[in-house]
Amino acid sequence: MMNHAQLARNDVNLLLLFDLLFQERNAGRAAARLNLSPSAISHALKRLRTMFGDPLFLPSPRGMVPTERAETLAPEIRNIVERIGGLVASTTAFDPATTSRRFRLGAPDGAISTLLPVLVEHLGREAPAIDLAIIQLLPRPGSGDPDHAWGDALAELDAGTIDLVLLPHNPGQARFHSVSMYFEDFVIVARRGHRLASAPSAEALAAERHVLVSASGDRTGFFDRLLAECGLERRIALTVPSFFMAVSAIASSNLVGAIPRRFATEASKTFAIEIIEPPFPMGSSDLYAIAPRAAMFDRGIAWMMELIAGL
Repeated sequence: MMNHAQLARNDVNLLLLFDLLFQERNAGRAAARLNLSPSAISHALKRLRTMFGDPLFLPSPRGMVPTERAETLAPEIRNIVERIGGLVASTTAFDPATTSRRFRLGAPDGAISTLLPVLVEHLGREAPAIDLAIIQLLPRPGSGDPDHAWGDALAELDAGTIDLVLLPHNPGQARFHSVSMYFEDFVIVARRGHRLASAPSAEALAAERHVLVSASGDRTGFFDRLLAECGLERRIALTVPSFFMAVSAIASSNLVGAIPRRFATEASKTFAIEIIEPPFPMGSSDLYAIAPRAAMFDRGIAWMMELIAGL
């Protein structure tokens, strides 16, 4: 194990440079974020390479490409940087009534639409100087494994590009802190007065023209697997990248679709749609608020996590 004398010879600030280079893949952008000259970055990179005995980042037309060794080091160094940042933030006073901080929240659009109205109203009343950036999260196309489906979202948490995410999946990994927010299931949505509402059998449902929410345009989803278990299949007449677009199309046509219940309930206040209980159990899960465990030392992120879970 490296002793204190060895640590003293290796500037811990070099780890911050490594973390930024890994994020940016560009020495110039890393220099700008650290307010350093290109020559200072070049000198520090040489020290990093000596520290780890590896080139770490190789120049290419696509920018600075991490080596295999750098890819292995990146998660551990990100964790160290987050812990140091969290430790510093934990000693800094955080007053939501006066802070002008900006938080970055990621969520699927179904969760965003449910949470955002009450969150914005609360912040406007209790924390008027706080700003929000909402990033829409989408599962990886064609993945039935939740860990793989939401892997990109968790990677953004690891990279620090998002402060907190809302996901219908608990990663169950030690480096993440998660809080269950509410239970979510799916219902069938059709325009108000649609014939399906009077006789929503599995056969009648399969016979309708469907809209499917798919970021990649895939024509199958979890609902198709449920129908297949009944010996049925449906026609996907339309694919769209968000539940909001799906509900908008449903309200003005004879299309039907499977929509998260809470999202559908909120959307029914704006669109002329009808919520129909499905003829068989559909997909359901808890929705979780998730942040890196190290980031919970940051009083601001801890406060936002508590607020969102409470709302």
